[in-house]
Amino acid sequence: MNKAFHPFEVWFVTGSQHLYGPETLAQVARHSQEIATAFTNAASISAAIVYKPVLKTPEEITSLCRQANNDSNCIGIIAWMHTFSPAKMWINGLKILQKPLCHLHTQFNRDIPWGSIDMDFMNLNQSAHGDREFGHMMTRMRLERTVVTGHWQSKMVQHQIDVFIRAAAAWQDWQGARFVRFGDNMRYVSVTEGDKVEAELQFGYSVNTHGVGDLVQTINAVDEGAVDTLINEYLELYEVHEQLQPGGAKADALRDAARIELGIEQFLSAGNYKGYTNTFEDLHGMLQLPGIATQRLMAKGYGFGAEGDWKTAALVRAMKTMAKGLDGGNSFMEDYTYHFEEGNEMVLGSHMLEICPSIAHAKPTCEIHPLGIGGKADPVRLVFNVAGGPALNASMVDMGNRFRLLVNTVEAIEPQHDLPLLPVARVLWKTDPDMYTGCSAWIFAGGAHHTCYSQNLTTSHLQAFADMAGIEMVLIDKNTTINQLRKELKWSDVSYKLQS
Repeated sequence: MNKAFHPFEVWFVTGSQHLYGPETLAQVARHSQEIATAFTNAASISAAIVYKPVLKTPEEITSLCRQANNDSNCIGIIAWMHTFSPAKMWINGLKILQKPLCHLHTQFNRDIPWGSIDMDFMNLNQSAHGDREFGHMMTRMRLERTVVTGHWQSKMVQHQIDVFIRAAAAWQDWQGARFVRFGDNMRYVSVTEGDKVEAELQFGYSVNTHGVGDLVQTINAVDEGAVDTLINEYLELYEVHEQLQPGGAKADALRDAARIELGIEQFLSAGNYKGYTNTFEDLHGMLQLPGIATQRLMAKGYGFGAEGDWKTAALVRAMKTMAKGLDGGNSFMEDYTYHFEEGNEMVLGSHMLEICPSIAHAKPTCEIHPLGIGGKADPVRLVFNVAGGPALNASMVDMGNRFRLLVNTVEAIEPQHDLPLLPVARVLWKTDPDMYTGCSAWIFAGGAHHTCYSQNLTTSHLQAFADMAGIEMVLIDKNTTINQLRKELKWSDVSYKLQS
C-alpha cells in the first residue's frame, strides 16, 4: 500500500514477560502481528507499522530502543502491554529512547466473552492493568508521550494513531534540517528575533544567514530557457493578467519574477535547505520582492517566514510535512486587519505577497501591482480567496527561557464582499471563542503576528508535536476564558522557572 510517509515506518512494540510461558507468549505475538498488519493496511494510517518481537526482559527492551534510535526510517514507536510487563524492565530503554513514543492502551478482544471467560483469558488479556504499570513508569520518569485509548479496530483509535504518525514525521523532518535567512530580520521587530542556538538544541534544525548578494548571484545565472518554461507553466496554471503575458507591457516583470523563483529554488536545493526567510528591507541587487516565487515554493513544501522570521519558516515546514496527503493546505499567514461589526466580527488574514496557493479556493490570478514599501520594482503575485471551514492559526514564540507554541482555532468565512482594490491573497475568519476573547488571549500569551494557517491539521496534531519537541502548547479554542488562560500562563511560568 502506498503510504504518504514511505519509507518512514513506526515500530509496533509489545511488552510482556517470561512468567506466562511459551504458549501464552506465542499468542501475544500473533495478536500483536495482527494489530500491526491491520494498522498498516488501514487507509487512514499514513505510515507502515512494523511488528517487532515481543519484549520480555530489560535487555531486549534496551536493545530495541537502541535499534530504533539508529534506524533512520523509524520515526517512532507504538508500545502496548498485552499482558503485565513489570515497568522497572523499561527504565534503561526509556532513558535512552530518542524517538517519539505512542502508548496504545487497548486489548486484542473488543468484548468480554461472558459465557467462556476464565482465568486463562484473564491472564492473557491484562492490558487494563499492564498498561497502567507502563504508564506509571513513564509519568514517574517525566516522559512526554502520546496516549491513545480504545479498541484497535475503531476508526477513532486509528485516526489518533495517524495523528501521532504525522507529528512524528514532522519531528523527524526537523532533525538536521537547515533553514536559511537571506539577510537579517526586519529592523526593531521583536517576534522575528530568537535564540537560534537554543532552537537547534531543542528542535534539531539549524538557522544560518546568507547575504542577499549570494542569492542574487544564483538568480542572475538562471538559464533563460528555464525562465521560458516556467512562464509557460504560469500561463497554464493561473489566470495571468494581459499586461504580464508575452508581449504585454509588464511581460519583463513576469520574467524577472520567474527568474527569482528559479534562483531561490536552486539555492535552496544546492544547500539542502527546507525553508527560508527574507525581508523587504534587505533586497540589495534584487529587482522585486519575491512574491509569486515564495508562494509557489511554499506550495512545493518549503517553509517561509517574512521579515526574517525563521521560527515561523520552520513551523510552516513542519505543518506542511504533518499534513502530507491531506485535503487542504497550510500557509504562512498574518492577522492583518479587523472587522468589528457587532455580531459579525472577523479577522482579515493576508500578507504583502506571500500566501501559499495550497489554501486557494479557486484558480489564482497572476497580477502585478505596486507594493508601496521596499523601494523596488512592482512585484508579481498570485491573488485568490480562501474557502470557508474550520481552520487554525499556530505561532512559535521565544519566551526567553523556553519556546511556546500558541494555537487558536478559527472558522474561515466565505468572502462576503468583493475586494477589487486589494491585490493580495486573503482569508476571512472568525476567532474562537469569540473575537474579543480570542484576540485578548493571544496577546496575553505573547503570540506573534506571524502564524501558520492550516486547513487540515487539528489541535491534536500540534499537541503531539509540542510534546515531542518538549515545549508547552497554549490553546485558545471555544472553551477558553481569559481568567483561566491567565492562570494557566502563570502556572506555566512557575513550572518552567522551577525546571531552569
